[in-house]
Amino acid sequence: MIKLDIAKELSSNDYPGRGIIIGKSDDGLSAVTAYFIMGRSVNSRNRVFTRDGNGLRTEAFDPSLLTDPHLIIYAPVRVLGNKLIVTNGDQTDTIYDLMDKQFTFEQALRTREFEDDAPNYTPRISGILRFEEDGFNYAMSILKSANGNPDSCQRHTFTYTNPLKGEGHFIHTYMGDGNPLPSFEGEPKLIGISGNIDEFTDMLWSNLNEDNKVSLFVRYVNLEDGTEETRIVNKNK
Repeated sequence: MIKLDIAKELSSNDYPGRGIIIGKSDDGLSAVTAYFIMGRSVNSRNRVFTRDGNGLRTEAFDPSLLTDPHLIIYAPVRVLGNKLIVTNGDQTDTIYDLMDKQFTFEQALRTREFEDDAPNYTPRISGILRFEEDGFNYAMSILKSANGNPDSCQRHTFTYTNPLKGEGHFIHTYMGDGNPLPSFEGEPKLIGISGNIDEFTDMLWSNLNEDNKVSLFVRYVNLEDGTEETRIVNKNK
């Protein structure tokens, strides 16, 4: 698989929708994860990311403009023990609750399907990082319709052990803009990861489409002591 330049991947796509990145920093010292949201409607664009303990929530920037919280207000990031969960919807809570009852990541997601936002049937994308004494591993998942047919839910999970430094994977909801929006195709994209958290955050934010980007979350977790650095960027201020 060809390693892609994440800056070019973002700048060449006006509407990747929501995206998850997981990998390892180029110095090998940190696990890296990022999550961004975009929006075309007033309701979708009227959001910000806020910290919620060691997790993350979406909130309405202007509550008076919120017309439908369904699918746009949720907790994208939660931490369960040695696991960091990041998703593009309320399946974060499903994963958290069922894994707390000893279900696996895959078993938890078998209880969910793509979003009920016809005609797009937006995929549910999810990621999980597991931190162990000797490092970390991660998995990514996508739940999608059968090429726009909601009669079939297709579930794909990809796992990555012993991540290599300076590499990660990127999965997002849409191949690009359209009506209906075309769902992501294929396995998560292999990308390069470079720079410290501020450099990586600035690069991601600056390459997301200016009109459609809404919020960005980036976290670096130190693999030696477990300390974390987090950056949140909101277009609405």
